[in-house]
Amino acid sequence: MAWLGFGNKQKKEVLDKGLEKTKESVFAKLSRAVIGKSRVDEEVLDNLEEVLVSSDVGVDTTLRIIERIESRVAKDKYLNTSELNAILKEEIAALLENNNTGEAQGQSGNLPASPWVIMVVGVNGSGKTTTIAKLAHMYKSSGKSVLLGAADTFRAAAIDQLQIWAGRAGVDIVKQKMGSDPASVAFDSVKSAVAGKYDIAIIDTAGRLHNKINLMTELSKIKRVMEKVVPGAPHEVLLVLDGSTGQNAFEQAKQFTAATNVTAMAITKLDGTAKGGVVIGISDQFRIPVKYIGLGEKLEDLQVFNPYEFVDSLFSSGKK
Repeated sequence: MAWLGFGNKQKKEVLDKGLEKTKESVFAKLSRAVIGKSRVDEEVLDNLEEVLVSSDVGVDTTLRIIERIESRVAKDKYLNTSELNAILKEEIAALLENNNTGEAQGQSGNLPASPWVIMVVGVNGSGKTTTIAKLAHMYKSSGKSVLLGAADTFRAAAIDQLQIWAGRAGVDIVKQKMGSDPASVAFDSVKSAVAGKYDIAIIDTAGRLHNKINLMTELSKIKRVMEKVVPGAPHEVLLVLDGSTGQNAFEQAKQFTAATNVTAMAITKLDGTAKGGVVIGISDQFRIPVKYIGLGEKLEDLQVFNPYEFVDSLFSSGKK
């Protein structure tokens, strides 16, 4: 498997830096797992299992990775512990490859629909608002016109925050007052996107999980009214998860995938945590593409997820 020739050296450096805390944690645990061992044996595999589970990869995904490595050990008969990093990189990247969507829709070339409507879901505090702004910036930088819809109407702060970020990203926004019907805002937003011939409409929604039935009803209603304006909308339902919450992000993913048809995920706040392994587990467990990862607070700090680059940053020793 080729690990060289990544597309953008600067972005790869940002990714390497963003995953530093996770990488340091994983390497420290890996070093302890193989200390005094010259070959990959049952004890090393047991230790490796512990490393992956404690790195927030998740039990089911960890077992799948261990099985793949066991097959390699059985086939190759003798594997040095020094080869373990390379094997981990290959097997985890292969595991993630099925969910790799490559370039994000609309980042280059024509969009399949106009406006391309994205509904964004996720709990408050997950980085939802900043992810919407970063996504708007990403699309605008690629020459697309973007309109935001502030349909999280239950918190005044949510509307204000989105307006501030819309200003920073230099894109337009449709909003109503706090307490307005979210579906009404979504309807107006998509209608405005059609009238104004915008390429992209990104609709923010309320992030409350205290009542799954209410959430499901609300999201279904928002989807129905948008489809009345643009058949097939929303074209993407993007779930934003806070990577720094580790296993809690799994629980949020379960709740939201049960409440609505999530088609893609963005995992945020990976730069400030040692829990970056959660990306591997979530991508594998939910079979929903992790499309974006957040690596900082700046508008440019959202990257299209590439499993090969991610795994390379996570498991490379840093020696080139």
